[in-house]
Amino acid sequence: MKSVSMIAATLLLAAPVMLAAQTPEEVAAAALRAAPVMDGHNDVPIQLRGRFGNVIADFDFHDTTDTASTEPRRAAMHTDIARLREGKVGAQYWSVYVPASLEEPEAVQMTIEQIDVTKRLIERYPDDLQLALTADDVESALAAGKIASLMGMEGGHSIGSSLGVLRQMYDLGARYMTLTHSKNTPWADSATDAPAHNGLTDFGRDVIREMNRLGMQVDLSHVSEKTMHDVLDVAKAPVIFSHSSARALNGHARNVPDSVLQRLPANGGIVMVTFVPGFLSEPARQWNANRDAEKARLEALWQGQPEQVEQGLKLWDDRNPLPQASVRDVADHIDHVRAVAGIDHIGIGGDYDGIPFAPPGLEDVSGYPALFVELARRGYSQADLEKISLRNALRALRGAEAYAASQRGAPAIETVVTGG
Repeated sequence: MKSVSMIAATLLLAAPVMLAAQTPEEVAAAALRAAPVMDGHNDVPIQLRGRFGNVIADFDFHDTTDTASTEPRRAAMHTDIARLREGKVGAQYWSVYVPASLEEPEAVQMTIEQIDVTKRLIERYPDDLQLALTADDVESALAAGKIASLMGMEGGHSIGSSLGVLRQMYDLGARYMTLTHSKNTPWADSATDAPAHNGLTDFGRDVIREMNRLGMQVDLSHVSEKTMHDVLDVAKAPVIFSHSSARALNGHARNVPDSVLQRLPANGGIVMVTFVPGFLSEPARQWNANRDAEKARLEALWQGQPEQVEQGLKLWDDRNPLPQASVRDVADHIDHVRAVAGIDHIGIGGDYDGIPFAPPGLEDVSGYPALFVELARRGYSQADLEKISLRNALRALRGAEAYAASQRGAPAIETVVTGG
């Protein structure tokens, strides 16, 4: 007969096995309690501009479910404090995006205005939001039960091809810059424009060096594959892709090719997998291309007759429903990034309020837990999920800060300015 102490010892040894039998829902919930989501990209600031002209005194960010309109036709916003809480979001990079179609001086002004409205939004909700400029600030906000609020510029046109403006944007609080948006800048090629520079120009390389010196994260979403490689050749700090997915699963130029994923471990960077349906589902990408082709055909066929084009496009839509992306598609992209780059190089960048709609189950910012349950079903451990939700993104931010600290005292990169 076993002694009482032997039985107790046996039970203690079995305890880890018993704990390992948690359901996927329990594993996901535990991970998100320990490490709430640090999302790489949310476009609330441009919604504030487009819907309210940045006048937010009467805007209620606790609940935005009533923000749909018919004229102009807009769906309700994806984001508010209540749903961020439900979605277990602990830190958010707010995108201070401005359109790539703007001339550079106008883009600089509009970016400053977007930084201003973002700061004012944060200040209006001190019980829920806290401005974060460093990784320590993120951890401080989390400890206080607040949503750490960082800012990222989406598109290098926001600095007007000026390192001086870049430095001032950093001082205003911008902690990453996406090098391009939908169009090339004068110094870097975009993924969705005709190549003009074969990647980065010499000035573009100086932009990367100065961002590294400052501690501003280099965001490679939206840039061409050649630009990605040129940056990785220059960068001394971890890069991020604030909202991109895997090109091997969906051929969109906005996604990250394996040739770049393979280089991320050496750099320390992360891909913050996005929820954009056209970047997730290959059938949805093909549908988008086919619809664009049909629209171009109708416009050529019915020149000067927009009502005929609209009628024909509606008929095409009725006959060709959009293939749905899903939570499983997002998980498939995460699986691929893990297989090629490793678990330490994955994050989340939903792109909420920057897209018309997200996959079913991820319709708004309350949906993140559904993704983490799906990942847990696929065998991701709690430690894995914590890396994906928060810890990898926080490590990448600390990496940028650490390199900047190593350069303290190094002079700013100077370039000749003209005029005046």
